[in-house]
Amino acid sequence: MTSITVRAPRSESSGSDFARLSREIADAGLLGRRPGYYTLRITAVAGLYATGWAAFALVGRSWWTLAVAAFLALVFGQVALVAHDVAHRQVFRRRRASEVSGRIAGAGIGMGYGWWQDKHTRHHANPNNEDLDPDVAPDLLVWSQDQARAATGLPRLVGRWQAFLFFPLLTLEGLNLHVSSGRAVANRSLKHRALDGVLLSAHCVAYLTALFWVLPPGMAIAFLAVHQGLFGLYLGSLFAPNHKGMPILKGDDRPDFLRRQVLTSRNVNGGWFTDIALGGLNHQIEHHLFPSMPSPNLRKARTLVRRYCEELGVDYLETGLITSYRQALTSLHQAGAPLRHDRVPA
Repeated sequence: MTSITVRAPRSESSGSDFARLSREIADAGLLGRRPGYYTLRITAVAGLYATGWAAFALVGRSWWTLAVAAFLALVFGQVALVAHDVAHRQVFRRRRASEVSGRIAGAGIGMGYGWWQDKHTRHHANPNNEDLDPDVAPDLLVWSQDQARAATGLPRLVGRWQAFLFFPLLTLEGLNLHVSSGRAVANRSLKHRALDGVLLSAHCVAYLTALFWVLPPGMAIAFLAVHQGLFGLYLGSLFAPNHKGMPILKGDDRPDFLRRQVLTSRNVNGGWFTDIALGGLNHQIEHHLFPSMPSPNLRKARTLVRRYCEELGVDYLETGLITSYRQALTSLHQAGAPLRHDRVPA
């Protein structure tokens, strides 16, 4: 893992750097809502969702249903991206509208909205902080050599070759999403956990009933494996380029807000197709600086943010998609080095 090094800004104290950038972004009108865009996007995604399930019913007992499973995996990923934007209040200004819409979207893919929102909020506050960011907490994988040295059990075994296992393991991410959402319902501190539990249960019952009602058991299981596996792979591939392979912080290592967000994030360059496939999260630096900015405005904000970072001497990383995966895998391989070299006592 790399460590953060920050050159001194040319002007202003660190504490006011973000305030100045925020004024520039606001003056450019980039924080305003985009109701037309989101009406079109949500309608399109909802239409694709309905089309996918209609195709599932029409294809019926045919192995072509696995092609439908692959299609629905992509659609589920797009629904997750809509839920992400809704949760950040990019779509609706009012909290209640955001929560209702987010829960509907979450229910459509079997995700507990309250659990995910809490987890994602903590990630945004302290990205890539191994003590505070749940996305880099040691679980099945280890994200730093310190975590590797402390690893036991399955993480110790997987961590040795985690860079090679990363993408295969992503096929389990859809299942992990459902399991983690279900576990969170038992947490009494989770707000609206009863509602989330009902919605999650309703999704699982409806989903499994549809599969085993329309398809014979073997085909239903194959559909479930393809659909959930590809959904997990797509979902994990959406988020892996954003922070994996970027500097890891510790609890007492907290740069100011602007540097904390920029230096731990990576942009992925590309055109309109990249924006659609990654839901605008390819502009991860801008998203982390301005979480409520509508995703279609992030590309426009990029020019201002990049120039501003250059003026301050703050590293601004932007790569191609393949390069971002290579950097993430290289970082994972380095993090697991102590396990391969048997530096951890048995």
